[in-house]
Amino acid sequence: MKFAVIGLGSFGLNVAKTLYEKNNEVLAIDIDKERVEAVKSFVSHAVCMDSADKENLEALGVRDMDVVIVSLGPEMEASILTVLYLHELEVKRIIAKALSEDHAKILEAVGATEVIYPEKDMAIRTALRLSNPNILEYLPLISGFSIQELAPPEKFIGKSLRELDLRNKYGIQVIAIKELIPDKITFIPSADFVIKDSDILIILGEEKQLARLNSQSKS
Repeated sequence: MKFAVIGLGSFGLNVAKTLYEKNNEVLAIDIDKERVEAVKSFVSHAVCMDSADKENLEALGVRDMDVVIVSLGPEMEASILTVLYLHELEVKRIIAKALSEDHAKILEAVGATEVIYPEKDMAIRTALRLSNPNILEYLPLISGFSIQELAPPEKFIGKSLRELDLRNKYGIQVIAIKELIPDKITFIPSADFVIKDSDILIILGEEKQLARLNSQSKS
């Protein structure tokens, strides 16, 4: 796939390098020459330019990219103009990093197909893990739903998924189980699967129901 990453701060730099390592074609763009020089060895192409200029973007052929990621740090105006011009150039998918909820609303209004808020997401994930040690990972989905990795509470150990009946009790689906002993992952486990203390449950559900499960699992 073809990606363009605009803004080579810590977030943009790591996104660009990781995409390139996964054998994608990556165009990296920043107005700072030092950042561009620093990333040259880790991407397909690196360009020093002002992305808040529609002619610059058009000249680079960004409309041919599968995805453009906009991560311009504190430069809110520049990120808004960049997203607007990308939208006008009919870029298929525009992912923009937001600095605040208001910034996110503006980015969506001017054409971002997806807005990410790394600081907020990381804060929520950290708070959830700290408030409930059983939550190992948290991935937000559409509003009100998420996927979580859950270390099984003691009351789950030795019971089958049929006995736990999480779907009927909480509206929660166990979509996979990571087994450490033996080292494997089981997708869509059967109702007869018996939970071990070394297992990790990957569960999908409404956040309020996941919170109810977590609170009850502590007792």
